[in-house]
This record gives sequence, structure tokens and C-alpha cells, in this order.
Amino acid sequence: MLENKTKAALPKNRDTSATRVSSLNSSLMRHLWSIVEETQTNILLSFSDTELVHQLLEQLEFRGLVDTEESNIASAYLYSRLLLIRDLAKARLA
Repeated sequence: MLENKTKAALPKNRDTSATRVSSLNSSLMRHLWSIVEETQTNILLSFSDTELVHQLLEQLEFRGLVDTEESNIASAYLYSRLLLIRDLAKARLA
């Protein structure tokens, strides 16, 4: 008999960032995406991952929208969405 070997095993030490990202509230998420839309395309495409996340977080902090814990959650969320953010920026150029 053939065994089904295609099932993926769950890692024993799960990354907690997925939990942290999921705790981002909807209001903060809307503000983040608004900031992404307002940010110049050249910044979204030319900055390194770290620089871009830092820049976007600075905008949140400047607007007084996050405290330290929320900033950590937002940072994890942004890192998890960098490919999408850059894809959207590329689409603006088209």
C-alpha cells in the first residue's frame, strides 16, 4: 500500500509572529495601508526592507497612532506584507 507522504508536518517550534500579526486591529491596519498609499513609489521600491518598515512605522508614530507594543505588532505585519507593498508600488508605475 502507498502511504500519503505529501502531508506537511507542523514545525515543533512555531513562529509566534503569525499570532502577533493577527492581533493587528482593523483601525491600525487601515492606517497602515493609508500610509503605504501615501508614500512615494520610489521610497517603496528603493528602500531596503528594514528601511522601508522603519519609514512606515515612523509615519504611524508621527501621527500618534501606535504605542510600543502596537509598533512591534505593526512591524511584524509590515515585514509579512513587504512583497505585496512592493507589488502595489510597481503597479503604480504601470
